[in-house]
Amino acid sequence: MKKIQLEILGLSSSQSQSGSFALILGEKTGNRRLPIIIGMFEAQSIAIQIEKISPNRPLTHDLFKSFAEHVHVAIIEVMISDLKEGVFYSKIVCSDGATTFEIDARPSDAIAIGLRFGVPIFTVESVLSEAGIILSDLDENAEDASDDDDEDDDDEDNGGTPASAPSPRDPSGQVSLDELTKMLAQALEKEDYEKAAKIRDELNKRNG
Repeated sequence: MKKIQLEILGLSSSQSQSGSFALILGEKTGNRRLPIIIGMFEAQSIAIQIEKISPNRPLTHDLFKSFAEHVHVAIIEVMISDLKEGVFYSKIVCSDGATTFEIDARPSDAIAIGLRFGVPIFTVESVLSEAGIILSDLDENAEDASDDDDEDDDDEDNGGTPASAPSPRDPSGQVSLDELTKMLAQALEKEDYEKAAKIRDELNKRNG
């Protein structure tokens, strides 16, 4: 099983789910992005560690680090191992010096802990293939959508009837695949990764 290393690219508040945040992971040696929706507490814990802020009292993930160090357990890596029905699964790979073992965890908790130990974050090809967003392909789609808009504007200037553009609707079965692809490109262009993740899931569902 080939491991693919990821890096944290951004963390932004959710526009549709109050108290939720979008954590954006990126392929370290590629152009795919992996958006994951996480809770407010986990987002705060990740942000605090990224910004190197020391809280007055230890957070739960700080407590985990202190406990692991006292019992001489080292964290080796974080692995986002699976995606089932839209839910990400991950493991924290640990070692006590004699044996290596894995602990199941939510990706948000695993990443918050992994950051405190300074360990790499990995995933596998099956997860990136299903949930990853390829920026280069979407850039081309965005250009195509822009060209189509220009042609529509020309028709309107010439007195013709402009072609109807897809309205900014939430992804549903009533939107065509071409429209969904354009919507995905537009969402990425605006860096609305939460909406992009929803459109991506709808595309994956339709493509089987």
